[in-house]
Amino acid sequence: MLDRIVITGVGLTAPNGNNLAEFRQALLEGRGGIQNYEIRYFGKTHAGICDYVATKYQTKKEIRRGTRAGSIAIYCSHEAVNDAGIDWENVDKDRVGVYIGITEHGNVETENEVYNISQYGYDTSVWTHHHNPRTVANNPAGEVTLNMKISGPHYTIGAACAAGNASLIQGAQMLQLGECDLALAGGVSESIHTFGIFAAFHNQGALASNEDPLKASRPLDKNRNGIVISEGGCMYTLERLPDALARGAKIYGEIVGHCNNSDATDFVLPNPERQAQCVQKALASAGLKPQDINIVNLHATGTHSGDAQECAGLRKVFVDCPNTYFNATKGFIGHAMGAAGALELAGNLPAFEDGLCHACLNIDELDEECALPNLVIDAPRPIGDVKYILNTSFGMLGINSVVIVKKYEE
Repeated sequence: MLDRIVITGVGLTAPNGNNLAEFRQALLEGRGGIQNYEIRYFGKTHAGICDYVATKYQTKKEIRRGTRAGSIAIYCSHEAVNDAGIDWENVDKDRVGVYIGITEHGNVETENEVYNISQYGYDTSVWTHHHNPRTVANNPAGEVTLNMKISGPHYTIGAACAAGNASLIQGAQMLQLGECDLALAGGVSESIHTFGIFAAFHNQGALASNEDPLKASRPLDKNRNGIVISEGGCMYTLERLPDALARGAKIYGEIVGHCNNSDATDFVLPNPERQAQCVQKALASAGLKPQDINIVNLHATGTHSGDAQECAGLRKVFVDCPNTYFNATKGFIGHAMGAAGALELAGNLPAFEDGLCHACLNIDELDEECALPNLVIDAPRPIGDVKYILNTSFGMLGINSVVIVKKYEE
């Protein structure tokens, strides 16, 4: 029998909140966090921007030396540990693992450095000596270990927009393997600080625009026109159930099912059959039927084909499921890339306590191709006792990840 893995702490920063209570309240009240934004070379656009206090856990010198992704990860990791009520000073740091999902990393620093040397005739002697540690793929997780004096295993998980879910799966598995006794797992994104991602989505015809920035991100709406890029982060403390109970920890939920798989069909276009298969395998791993799930959080990015394909796949899985409700989060915060799955799961976890399924935002006219039974659109819906939440995340190059969390009951 594998050890049962539970969530005991949540630390996050999102465009509409810097802790779980703020974030959840914004979702229930229908408050988004998208702003007008301008970035070098590309110009004016929209973005989800976080306003957490970085100096809460870092000095100004540490912030300058490190990366935005690392700073977000450090903030969220500290907040998760504090939320879990862990006596950090007496934790064996050799037995703590750090697993952080990212979509991309190093682009921000590289673009900035190329711009800097362009001001000096491309003289590489002014290229910063901090470039290499800033851009190595393990950076965000590594910065957390340096800041928090963690000497256990750490690595980042490059899983595109499925990275937040994938890192939770990794953290749970490492605990079950006995590689660590406490896992800090989640996802981060600093994507709004690279002009390249805006230019690429724009040239692909997949970057959202609207006169009102708060209306720009509109997944599932008939008039959706693309993605709003956002930064953010969400980290969880994961523990084995006996360890959590031994210290009297509060428990947000138990990870009971998961799956990662691949489309193996296209660089960008999603494969609804493979996405549906990922959901089905996650259900099977938990020993559940589709009818057992109470809330499904959709990936729903706001692109025309992506949303339609995802919903087509899910309609084939969730047949005759009167107690299953669907919502989406990106209408509030945009697409936080590597942090998306972790943030979106966090926004739904309080449903175990309050029995509310938060609504989607900015669906003025539902696209018929995105119609799902029990899609919560206008306002949060009381749905009674919530026992299971299923969180979907799908990314480029056909990477899919699904996590199922159960309400903890003694």
